[in-house]
Amino acid sequence: MTTFCNIIMLLITIFIAVSILSKPVFSDPQINLLNKGCSQYNATNIADFFNNLNATFADLKNQLSQQNKLFATSSDPVYAMVQCRNYLPSADCVACFNAAVAQIRNCSAANGARVIYDGCFLRYESNMFYNQSTLPGNAQICSNQTGSPATTFGAQAQALLKDLLLATPRINGYFAASEREVSPGSKTVYGVAQCAETISKTGCQDCLNVAYTNIQGCLPNADGRAIDAGCFLRYSETSFFPDNQTTNITPFLGGGGSSKKKAIIGGVVGGVGLLVAILALFLWYKLSRKPKAAQKGSILGATELQGPAIYDFKVLKTATKDFSEEHKLGEGGFGEVYKGTLKNGNIVAVKKLNLTSGRAKAEFDSEVRLISNVHHRNLIRLLGCASKGAELLLVYEYMANGSLDRFLYGDKRGYLNWKQRFDIIFGTARGLAYLHEQYHVSIIHRDVKSSNILLDDDFQPKICDFGLARLMPEDRSHLSTKFAGTLGYTAPEYALHGHLSEKVDTYSFGIVVLEIISGRRSNDMAVEPVSEYLLEKAWKLYEADTHLKLVDETLDPNDYKTDDVRKILEIALACTQSQPSHRPTMSEVVVMLSSDRSFEQQRPFRTTVVGSDRRFYRNISESTDTASSNSNATASFTEFTGR
Repeated sequence: MTTFCNIIMLLITIFIAVSILSKPVFSDPQINLLNKGCSQYNATNIADFFNNLNATFADLKNQLSQQNKLFATSSDPVYAMVQCRNYLPSADCVACFNAAVAQIRNCSAANGARVIYDGCFLRYESNMFYNQSTLPGNAQICSNQTGSPATTFGAQAQALLKDLLLATPRINGYFAASEREVSPGSKTVYGVAQCAETISKTGCQDCLNVAYTNIQGCLPNADGRAIDAGCFLRYSETSFFPDNQTTNITPFLGGGGSSKKKAIIGGVVGGVGLLVAILALFLWYKLSRKPKAAQKGSILGATELQGPAIYDFKVLKTATKDFSEEHKLGEGGFGEVYKGTLKNGNIVAVKKLNLTSGRAKAEFDSEVRLISNVHHRNLIRLLGCASKGAELLLVYEYMANGSLDRFLYGDKRGYLNWKQRFDIIFGTARGLAYLHEQYHVSIIHRDVKSSNILLDDDFQPKICDFGLARLMPEDRSHLSTKFAGTLGYTAPEYALHGHLSEKVDTYSFGIVVLEIISGRRSNDMAVEPVSEYLLEKAWKLYEADTHLKLVDETLDPNDYKTDDVRKILEIALACTQSQPSHRPTMSEVVVMLSSDRSFEQQRPFRTTVVGSDRRFYRNISESTDTASSNSNATASFTEFTGR
């Protein structure tokens, strides 16, 4: 009996050993590094930064280990996200996270960074990024070996990826793992798709669409991955997840279908099999001629800047007719702007930078790279650049409606109604809030004015010239005659003492709002009842509760309400208060504009102008009188927009 029991135990042991050896053991955290990126900009207070980062990582680990989560976010005090593949056991997820933390610390004090492994993803930023889905720099990562048999493997892998593309956004949690036979009794191809749980269904679909396009460049190689800000897509001829983690994606593909339907589909697939094979072979031939190394581009515009498109200098020279006077659209403190028509018919604005300092030329590449990664619907898009020796060119999208000043007190005066004016105010506020607080490095415009706000075909605003001030020599005064016509927008603390902060843009924004309400230039003198500048006039009317007298006379009185005018005026005056600390941030301005409630408790107040401040305002008066007469000759960047 004992012998019999021993034999049984031996057989059981052998069976278990064979089972283990025949199938992979999934206790691997899968820390094969796919992509890593560090911001080019460091935190300012290093000690506080590391304390905050450590606290954030501790919070994420607690959620993974103590709460058995595979996805976690933390926003206090640093925005961060970790996501493990759903097939990983909790212990492996924590192990992958620990490896990612160790890896990401190599970025030192960078104010944004991310690490992507096969098994997990970790990212932190100084600003919220949870809703980001696809960003420039998304990449494919391909193996160097071809799947076997190449044509059939490529076709079946593509079909599996297509199913994952369709099903995953419809699945709660945005995760799917599936497999498909390459051919009956032959090899199997395995695939996984996953989106960040914080993005929308549409965002997940958009991200996977891009990933699907990218990963097809790997076929028919044996393994391929596509990475993006909000999603991950992978296939392989080798199983990389347990069988019990397979997702039934059939219900999410638009219906299961009857056996008859399946037969029809099978017949169709068989009928076009030869064609698919030929196409797959052709695709393999084309792609085999390209290197399959992993792309180094960042998936995050917020951590590793991608850089602008590089244009051929001769092409731009031809597009602008050799920068001819007839194609010149204007000039400003940074150089002349020309209208250019490319060979494909696209119209662009080409800015010929007037930068003479060695510092500006040395930093041109890095600063233009920074500006080109700014993407917001209320900010003008930098398309690319070109250079030839000392000549530096920037290529922008072209806005046919021109700049805002034309519609306030220029040749288009009286065209804008009250709603359009409010939309311009609101859009401008959102654009500045993005530059100040939502981009990974704060950008202070320094020269916000009506002529630096462009209008698209729907009269939505797009701010331009942002970031270019960073190329100026540090000792160059903002009161230089190169900035003629803009002194009336400049905050006192910046013009007098060089104190630069985001509140400088807030002040200028307030002046622009007053121009939008009144249809007057900030530096124009009102003849009656007394000579005074726009800001002074606005304060007096507000304090006398006669603010309707400020409204542009070309507006239809039926288009606006008294309370709406008062609210906008209060916001504008709050932005122009003498003390920067009393001014709201631009994100607060956005909230004020979005709210139906009055902010009576935050009523603006003005400080009496004395001493050096009085001299400052007197200097503005003297300078802007000259500037007004030369406004056309010293127009800003936005004069490129086709008058």
